Amino acid sequence: MAQTYKADEVIIIDDGSTDKTSQIIKDFPNIKYFYQENSGVSSARNLGIKKAKNVWIAFLDSDDEWYVQKLQEQVAFHKKRTDILMSYTDEEWIRDGNTVKIPKKFQKKGKDVFLENLSYCNIAPSSVLIHKNVFDKVGFFDESLEVCEDYDLWLRIALEFEIALIHKKLIMKYAGHEDQLSFKHWGMDRFRVIALENLLNRVHLEAGFKAKFIEQELFEKYTLLLKGAVKYDKIADIKIYESKLDSLKGLI
Repeated sequence: MAQTYKADEVIIIDDGSTDKTSQIIKDFPNIKYFYQENSGVSSARNLGIKKAKNVWIAFLDSDDEWYVQKLQEQVAFHKKRTDILMSYTDEEWIRDGNTVKIPKKFQKKGKDVFLENLSYCNIAPSSVLIHKNVFDKVGFFDESLEVCEDYDLWLRIALEFEIALIHKKLIMKYAGHEDQLSFKHWGMDRFRVIALENLLNRVHLEAGFKAKFIEQELFEKYTLLLKGAVKYDKIADIKIYESKLDSLKGLI
């Protein structure tokens, strides 16, 4: 509501909350509110995309905040670069009310977005502005992934489109609360591996030159997951990751 460039519509997807979110329309009657039984963040975002009447989509997760000029900056960029259909911004991290330093691996470069997001997701969904044509080409958020759904989608997009970084801190991310998905799931690389395996199948089908990068990243993640399985004596997981590593031998 405070944006210097006003959004044409604001859509709230209530993913089965119990905190009376629906009452927000009493204070903001122009908001479009949709409730669904709890189905996960991917399902919620996908529903919002499908309900949106406009071709440009911006996301805002419930634990993030936009700087007031966020939309204005991105709209101005895309008016100049009409060939680019997705952009993201730099960000500020807030923990316990204080700004914290962003770890080096999560600092934005914006040079080769595919490679910069291959190990870890380095694009915050709340920083994104994206054209609907992108979803027509690569699909939506994968609703089978409990977490790392953004990591999966950004990599699929980066294979097909140029993604631009706006080199300004335009969102605030609040960290440290217990209901964050990243704190609910152990071994996040398990989900990144699923995304990478799917991506590798897509690249192989298209004879993509980036397959080697994906295979190398999978090798590193399989190795780490195998070490964890050995440490905690997870026999089934040991067999799984030993087999996956064997399948990569000779490819990298």
